Amino acid sequence: MSAKITIIGGGLAGTECAFQLAERGHAVRLVEQKPRTKTPAQKLDGLAELVCSNSFRADAIHNAVGLLKEEMRRAGSLIIHAGERTRVPAGGAFAVDRELFSELITRVIREHPMIELVNEEITALPPEPDDGSITILATGPLTGDRLADDLARTLGAEHLAYYDAIAPVILADSIDFDKAFMASRYDKGDGDDYVNCPLTEEQYHAFIDAVLEAELVPLREFENPRYFEGCLPIEELARRGRETLAYGCMKPVGLRDPRTGERPYAVVQLRKENKEGTAYNLVGFQSRMKWPEQARIFRMIPGLEAAEFERYGSVHRNTFIDSPRVLNENLSLKMRPDIRLVGQITGVEGYVESAASGLALGISIANLFERGEELLPPRETALGSLLSHLRREDEDFQPSNIVFSAFPPLEVRARGKRDRRDKMVERALAALEPYLAAAGTSSIHQLIPERLGAISA
Repeated sequence: MSAKITIIGGGLAGTECAFQLAERGHAVRLVEQKPRTKTPAQKLDGLAELVCSNSFRADAIHNAVGLLKEEMRRAGSLIIHAGERTRVPAGGAFAVDRELFSELITRVIREHPMIELVNEEITALPPEPDDGSITILATGPLTGDRLADDLARTLGAEHLAYYDAIAPVILADSIDFDKAFMASRYDKGDGDDYVNCPLTEEQYHAFIDAVLEAELVPLREFENPRYFEGCLPIEELARRGRETLAYGCMKPVGLRDPRTGERPYAVVQLRKENKEGTAYNLVGFQSRMKWPEQARIFRMIPGLEAAEFERYGSVHRNTFIDSPRVLNENLSLKMRPDIRLVGQITGVEGYVESAASGLALGISIANLFERGEELLPPRETALGSLLSHLRREDEDFQPSNIVFSAFPPLEVRARGKRDRRDKMVERALAALEPYLAAAGTSSIHQLIPERLGAISA
């Protein structure tokens, strides 16, 4: 097998892109540094590791990310279909067992006849080719320093950086259910998707005081944190105001304590980390506090006084480029058109968005090789609107999740927010159909159950 396409990075974007190309008959060389080399945030040896939350967020189609997942599902996304196979209960959210998910993706990629999986660390961009080959950089938010430095030299522009934070995980049998209770907001889901730890007003403010006074992991000299708004550490949120957390991840709306019949002043929600429900992560509790401080302060939460931590919160660097200035529409570098970038390094934020960009790029390159032209998703779709963010001129380009504000305005009148979103969804799915037909996704849909079923059996 001689591959003209090399993908560097075996995360969500890289594996999705490789799969889309391989399913269309194109040989791919996928290079992943694990297990030889790992970043501090990585724990598993396999591909497509979820290093932050285990959630793909909202699943309802009237949410922008729910629509994006539906488009990916219809397009034959490996990530979404594997996520369905390894899903764990999470109310209205789409969450997976991260170990089973990684294992399934790894086995699909390793056993695919059109993919050569190579375990090697890449520290520099390849020289310009003379045979029309393409290199895809999908190294994600944790791109190695040497490779990032070489990319920066090639771009002639300075990288932008901010920091993501990882939420803690505790063992289920260390939760005190005499104080905590099982419920989803507004009784969505099966009622046992989340553990809820209720706080009184006095307990909440004592917790906030402790967070504000906590000792943090010191930044290194070169670190200048620029946090992504959707993943702020709780101590950063607490500094914005004493009630910020009570209106954020600790909001009690849609929940009532069955012991009192009343809504708590604040609540900490824990979501299943795996199908067995043996571990839970603290929803929204990303933190840069030192580990002993996390243990002390999080055990102030009613029901978590004896919490046993499987993993503490931590902070890791996220590197991304100034895409509007250095990328072409087809995600190739303006300075090096033979090199494409995909995933979070481009400035799309989130698991789903990262995989979606890999799917779109795989389809486009396959069409280029087969028909001599790129095939990009229509602007009206969630896929197209996601990629449009990377072309939006902005003096201070920042990563973004998929949001409805990125979609083109409706040309018809809508009656309120829900009707407007419903019309956007209807328009997006209508525009998606001819794109999927041109992309040749029907055969992939037929093969996905066979590949996943045979491997996961």
